Amino acid sequence: MQSPNVTFSKEYLVVAQNASGRNLNVPIYKFVSSVPGPKVYIQSSIHGAEVQGNTVLLHILKALQSANLRGEVTLVPNCNPVGSNLKSGEYTLGRFDPVNGQNWNRAYHYNEDLIAEFSEKINPENSIEEIKYEYRQKLTASIEKRLENEWGLGLAECLNLKLQLMALHADIVLDLHNGPVSTRHIYVPEYAKESSKYFNIPHVILIPNKFSGALDEATFCPWWSLSDSLHERFPGVNWDFGIEAFTVEMGSQEVIDIDAGKVDADGILCYLSYKECFVTPLEHPKIMTRQAVYLKDYKIMYSRFGGMVEYVAKPGQYIKKGEVMARVLNIDELEGEDAVSNVNAPCDLIPILHFPSASVLGGTQIYKCFTNYFKI
Repeated sequence: MQSPNVTFSKEYLVVAQNASGRNLNVPIYKFVSSVPGPKVYIQSSIHGAEVQGNTVLLHILKALQSANLRGEVTLVPNCNPVGSNLKSGEYTLGRFDPVNGQNWNRAYHYNEDLIAEFSEKINPENSIEEIKYEYRQKLTASIEKRLENEWGLGLAECLNLKLQLMALHADIVLDLHNGPVSTRHIYVPEYAKESSKYFNIPHVILIPNKFSGALDEATFCPWWSLSDSLHERFPGVNWDFGIEAFTVEMGSQEVIDIDAGKVDADGILCYLSYKECFVTPLEHPKIMTRQAVYLKDYKIMYSRFGGMVEYVAKPGQYIKKGEVMARVLNIDELEGEDAVSNVNAPCDLIPILHFPSASVLGGTQIYKCFTNYFKI
């Protein structure tokens, strides 16, 4: 039963047009409480093959229908209908804009000059909320100006900017993804390390204040940089704007598991409970081992030779230096001792994901691994 303090709405956003001129829409589900609290934005499937997040949003939506919410929550499932419909045979080719070649998750907007300009004009007597409001107005205007480019924009960038305009007004932004063949893991800005303990996700990647085009970075980099700038100008003032953003990797692409989606949704509701998005917490963190790594120690392993690969090391498995990670079958050497070559671990590591295909070229990324990892 819906709480009397909460209103629910559903609308559609036009994110693209097909070659027939027909609009492609995405649904926007919104819960708004009369009780003040954080604003939350969650989207899924910006990469077309990464579909598990949609089952997570299903369970979050169900929970919100009876939750005593504070603030508001916006849910945008399958936010890239172009990508989810790009098929080649049995596979979804939804990682890149097929016309312009751009990664669907690398075209969000970040204007570093705006940050310096805004910082110089801040009055330290203004409240945090006043500064947040004015800053969001500036960031919104910057994105809208980019959208109005008289030369037009590529499909990926146009889609990203429309989604970013919604995410910009949230205090918490979650972008739900999947790896190729992957265990669950989460990208966390270094300043929000404490928050990673509330997602019930065992593998944490701590990322620096560096913009590479993704939504989480486009959300937290402007606020992190503004905070650093203000700390330099006014060192005695607390410049915590309370903005957090995460990329949450919900297992492997091209598959959904509705029951597992409930577990993932509970983990997100646990974090939202920690952030006081509910009058009464909905979930509590599990007691579990959480391994973390700084982004610089999240290493890519490449195949040194082409062939047919058996992935011996499984995502999430602890591997010691020298142990076999994969075996590569060389079709041209079946009669000799070189028919099978081993790929060994160069150090102690945890494989997080691996390439989905058994056929690889030399130089293919076959694993991404935690090295120099530590418990948090």
